Amino acid sequence: MGYLTTDKKKVTVKTFIEKKNSGEKIAMLTAYDYTTAGIIDAAGIDGILIGDSASNVMAGNADTLPITVDEMIYHAKSVAKAVSHALVICDMPMGSYQISKEEALRNAIRIMKETGVDALKMEGGIEIVDTVKAIVNAGIPVMGHLGLTPQSIHQFGGYGLRAKEEAEAEKLLADAHALEEAGCFGITLEKIPAALAAKVTESVVCATIGIGAGNATDGQILVYADALGLTEGFKPKFLRRFAELRGQMTAGVEDYINAVKEVDFPNGNESY
Repeated sequence: MGYLTTDKKKVTVKTFIEKKNSGEKIAMLTAYDYTTAGIIDAAGIDGILIGDSASNVMAGNADTLPITVDEMIYHAKSVAKAVSHALVICDMPMGSYQISKEEALRNAIRIMKETGVDALKMEGGIEIVDTVKAIVNAGIPVMGHLGLTPQSIHQFGGYGLRAKEEAEAEKLLADAHALEEAGCFGITLEKIPAALAAKVTESVVCATIGIGAGNATDGQILVYADALGLTEGFKPKFLRRFAELRGQMTAGVEDYINAVKEVDFPNGNESY
C-alpha cells in the first residue's frame, strides 16, 4: 500500500515527470475496489485514479456531485490496499475543497491519512491555486484537472467539448501554468481539442494526462468499466473498448444458472 512496497520500480510523482521527459507515455485507469485494482496493478499500469466517477460507476448516480468524502475514503482505502506498483491518486469530491482553503487542507490530510493513496486530484484552475499551494506545502502531491470538469457540469450545461473558442482556450492555458506554478505534478486534460492539449503539454513541465484530448498528452486515462466493456450505452468519440467483459460475465452467469437448475452444480467432486 502506498510506498510501503517491495516493488523497486514503484511509480511515484517523480516517475511521472521522468516519463514525460523521456517521452514514455503514461497509462492510467480508474479503479474503485480491491479486486479490480489488484488486477489492473498486476497488469503493469502506471497510475490508478480513484475517480469521483465512482458516483456513476459504483453508485449509479447521474453525475459525480453526490459522492462524499467518506465514500471516497472507502473506495480509496480499498484500492490502495491492492496496489504495490502504480501511483494511486484520489479525487477530492465536490464540496471538499471549494468552501475554504482551511477546510480543503483538512479534508486533504484526512484522505491521505485514512486511505494510503499517493496523491490527490482537484478540478479547477486559477480559482483554486491558493488551495493547491496550501495542500502541496503540506507535503501532499496534487494533480490538477482542466477542460471538462464534471463537478461543474451544471455550469457548463452538458458534457460537450470544452475550450473550442479562443477565450476559453487562452484561459485554460493560463490555468495550466498557474497550476504548475502552484506545485501540481500533473494535470488531467478532459475533452478539449487535441491541438490545445498538445500546446499545454509542450508549455508545462508537469505531466499531462488526457481523456478525450488527443494523443499528444504525456499519458491517457479511461474509466476501467468503459475501457473493458462493462458499461453499455456510453459511446463517446474518445472511448475505445479494449475488452468486452459485460458479454463474458453475462454468459458466465447464464451458465451458472443453468448448472444450478439442471442440478449439475455442485457435482460430486464439488461436494464434501
